[in-house]
Amino acid sequence: MPPAETAPTLASLADDFDLTLVGDGERTIVGVNTLADAGPDQLTFLANRGYAEQLSHTKAGAVILRADDADACPVDHLIAKDPYLAYARVAARFDRRPTPAAGVHASATVHPDATLAPDVAVGPGAMVAAGVRIDSGCIIGPGCIVFEDARLGEGCRLVANVTIGHGVQIGQRVLVHPGAVIGADGFGIARGPEGWEKVPQLGSVVVGDDCEIGANSTIDRGAIGDTVLEEDVRIDNHCQIGHNCHVGAHTAMAAFTGIAGSTKIGRNCLFAGRSAAHGHITIADGVTVSAMTMVKKDISEAGTVWSSGIPAQPIRDWQRTLGHLRRLDRTLKKLRGPDAKEGNQQ
Repeated sequence: MPPAETAPTLASLADDFDLTLVGDGERTIVGVNTLADAGPDQLTFLANRGYAEQLSHTKAGAVILRADDADACPVDHLIAKDPYLAYARVAARFDRRPTPAAGVHASATVHPDATLAPDVAVGPGAMVAAGVRIDSGCIIGPGCIVFEDARLGEGCRLVANVTIGHGVQIGQRVLVHPGAVIGADGFGIARGPEGWEKVPQLGSVVVGDDCEIGANSTIDRGAIGDTVLEEDVRIDNHCQIGHNCHVGAHTAMAAFTGIAGSTKIGRNCLFAGRSAAHGHITIADGVTVSAMTMVKKDISEAGTVWSSGIPAQPIRDWQRTLGHLRRLDRTLKKLRGPDAKEGNQQ
C-alpha cells in the first residue's frame, strides 16, 4: 500500500479514470478491499447486485458502483458504467508487488548464444538455452526453463517454474503463471503392429500479445504447423490446449477447461470451468460454453450459449431424476405404442 502522504485522493482517481465523484474529493485511499471488509481509507466496488445488501452496512471510504445504486450508498462513491472494469483499473494503482532487478542471478544459466536485452531479469535456478531471444523488460522467474530458439517479446513475465519449449514464440506483455508449460509435445500416437508409436510433434506454439496463461496450464506444440493463441487470450489455471488448436483473440477459459487437438475457436468466446471441446471442430465468434459442458460438434452460429452440465441438486432429487432417466427408454416405448417402429421419434 502507498503511504498516506502519497495516497491518491478520490478526486484524483475520478479524474484519472473518468469516474463521477459523489462525496469528499479530498479523502485519501491507501488500498482496496471487499464490500464487507473495507475500512475508511480503502476503496471497494459493487458490480454484482447479489451483494447489494452489504452496501448499506459498508465501512469503506468509497465504493465504485453504477448510477442506479448510488442512492443506496451511505459513503462517498465513484459512479461508473462498468464498476468491475473501473475497479480493475483503479486497483492496479495499488499493486505493489516487487519487481526483480535487471541482471542474471548467480545460480541461473544463460547460454552464450542467447540474446537478452540489457534490462532483462533472470531469477535463481533459471535456464536460458542457445538461440533464445528475450526482449526488453522481460522477467524470467526462479526455476524457469526457456529452451532453444524460443522468443519472448517485450514486457513478458514468467513468474516461476515455467517451461517454454524450443522454438516457441511469445508476443509482448505476456504473463505466464507458475508451473505452466508452453510447447510440450502434443498427444500424437499411431497404432503399430506391436503397440503405440509416437507421431513426431514438429510444429511449435505462437502466443500473441497481452495473453495470460494460468498456473499449471499446458499448451501443446503443433504436430504439423503451430498451435496459435491470438492476442489477449486469457487462460485460467489447470487448462489444456491440445496440439494445432487455434484460439481467437479475447477468448477466455476458466479453470480445468480442456480443448482437444485441431480445434478452432473464434474470437471473444467464453469457456466456463470444466468445459471442454472435442477435437477437429470449429466454434464461431462470441460463443459462451457453460460449466461442465462438452462441445462435440461445430458451432456455426456466433454469439450463442451452450450447456450440457447438470447443476447440483439435493441427493434425493438427483436419485429421482436418475431413476427417471433409467426408465426413459421403457417409458418412450409405452408412449409410442406397439406399432411404433424402432427409432421412431414421434
